[in-house]
Amino acid sequence: MSQRTVFFVSDHSGVTAETLGHSLLTQFDGVAYRTVTVPFVSTADKAKQVVETINLTARADGQMPLVFTTLVHNEVRDILNGCDGFVLDFFGSFLGPMEGELGVKSAHAMGRAHGIRDVATYDRRIEATSFALTHDDGANPGGYDEADVVLVGVSRSGKTPTCLYLALQYGVFAANFPLTEGELEHRSLTSRLSRHRDKLFGLTIGPARLEAIRSERTPGSRYASPAQVSFEIRQAEALFRKMGIPFLDTTRCSIEEIASRILNEGDLRQT
Repeated sequence: MSQRTVFFVSDHSGVTAETLGHSLLTQFDGVAYRTVTVPFVSTADKAKQVVETINLTARADGQMPLVFTTLVHNEVRDILNGCDGFVLDFFGSFLGPMEGELGVKSAHAMGRAHGIRDVATYDRRIEATSFALTHDDGANPGGYDEADVVLVGVSRSGKTPTCLYLALQYGVFAANFPLTEGELEHRSLTSRLSRHRDKLFGLTIGPARLEAIRSERTPGSRYASPAQVSFEIRQAEALFRKMGIPFLDTTRCSIEEIASRILNEGDLRQT
């Protein structure tokens, strides 16, 4: 499998460049990537240092690195565009056409993509994150009255990271509950879950993937055995179907896609 070096270059944290860049990279199979994030490239001198690094990498690799950038200032952007890499300039590609359509010059201000623009929205996301942590892994089910959604599924099916992502990104109050042996065997819900039936959303996962995840945590255990994994997944999916709980197979889904599907199917509000 071929490998390419990928640079994510930003004048702020690099989150936007990484998010957009990774979204594009996932569309190309058969290529391995070595990623390098270079944040806070806000001056000409810093841009020249990055160009030197990219050029050295190009010579060492024998091919152009991929360079995803979200640089606002024209001077800094122009310097980076002169490197020996294949540059994909997100802001440069879109700011100009948008200025023409809107009839307004862009602010060219750094860090706005992830800055605090709405204090109320920011506060809700903080509250939602605290809620997700407090109600993680079946803790404090008495607080489910406040939940927007309660994720259910077998252990290690992606419930916790999805709850945190929903909270941080969208301000959704998400709790999660791991299905127990008793619930799986009898394909039934405890009263503390059934009373919140309309808030439940199930997560499932492929047996091979779940076995690999559990084996990293407790290798050689019954918990990670093929028989136990297959049993839990089979019973969980049967429970979801029996109770009419919408569910999603997370095997090949990113956290972003899982969250988006939950928001859409659950008709949840976003902040």
